[in-house]
Amino acid sequence: MAAVSIPPPQPNATKYKVALLQLPVSPRKEENIARARARLDAAAAAGATLVVLPARGAPSDGGVLFQEIWNCPYSMETLPSHGEDIDGGASPSVSMLSEVAARRRITIVGGSIPERSSGRLFNTCCVIGPDGQIKAKHRKLHLFEIDIPGDITFRESDTFTAGQEPTIVDTDVGRIGIGICHDIRFPELAMLYRSRGAHLICYPSAFNMSTGQLLWDLMQKSRAVDNQLFVVTCSPARDPNAESDYMIWGHSSLIGPFGEVIATAGHEEATVVGEIDHSMIQTIRENLPLEMQRREDLYSTHWLMSGENLQATRHAPLDQMHNCNEVKMALLPWKLRPA
Repeated sequence: MAAVSIPPPQPNATKYKVALLQLPVSPRKEENIARARARLDAAAAAGATLVVLPARGAPSDGGVLFQEIWNCPYSMETLPSHGEDIDGGASPSVSMLSEVAARRRITIVGGSIPERSSGRLFNTCCVIGPDGQIKAKHRKLHLFEIDIPGDITFRESDTFTAGQEPTIVDTDVGRIGIGICHDIRFPELAMLYRSRGAHLICYPSAFNMSTGQLLWDLMQKSRAVDNQLFVVTCSPARDPNAESDYMIWGHSSLIGPFGEVIATAGHEEATVVGEIDHSMIQTIRENLPLEMQRREDLYSTHWLMSGENLQATRHAPLDQMHNCNEVKMALLPWKLRPA
């Protein structure tokens, strides 16, 4: 049985410019916000209608703290003090993003910031529309954990709480799926976004020199090629003089549905601008109809909604998903055949 996915909604424009802000992160939050504001204004002035920020760092007494990493100034005592109450309207970072988005009439994928909510801390990315309103909020689903005896032991779950909802959002430039850093390692999430009609997946990230060199290009190209859509990764800039054992990889990129690198940066501070052309998705899916060839009689990835029948909801329109509040994801197992 061939899969039947939901086509993306018709965007306001078939082509548009996207800008990726590869920003340095200082120990001073006010300085980071001011720099981001200036770069957002410059990107909008250059014609970008979608702007993506990196996985953000928060300052600490020992240097720069990134939510995505394991070997850094990472203090249970100081990190909660940098959490922002997004739902309560007490978020200087989101307030700045909303002001710029409304003034410039652009869509912003706001990188990741520590969100404080109900006594818990989340690694959160907000999508802001041209009206300045929050259109979606993604809490990082997959928390990074590593245990190499004699080398590294780190559990992001010691500090952060994992999100419970995949995030896909309709914007003025099209339907976008959101992941944060480690989320990119899970192809099921990208498959789910593709099946719900996403034309683009944005991954604010902060890979280091080891994982970045080995996996950065591989994973973003794989997510793009497997799902025949665009992928954006946005990293902070690397500071080679930082007093930290953790060095950011950088190399923010826009990848096309053929796996081609449309635009990319080095490791330094940069604004990467590239063009997204929706017709490229249609072309590759017509030339190589993977969705029609998929063997859902053997395997499948579906959206699941609490308390509802899988078959009745797996291809439900986006507006029937209750803004994804009830959506869970599951990979159905292979069917076992007798020997």
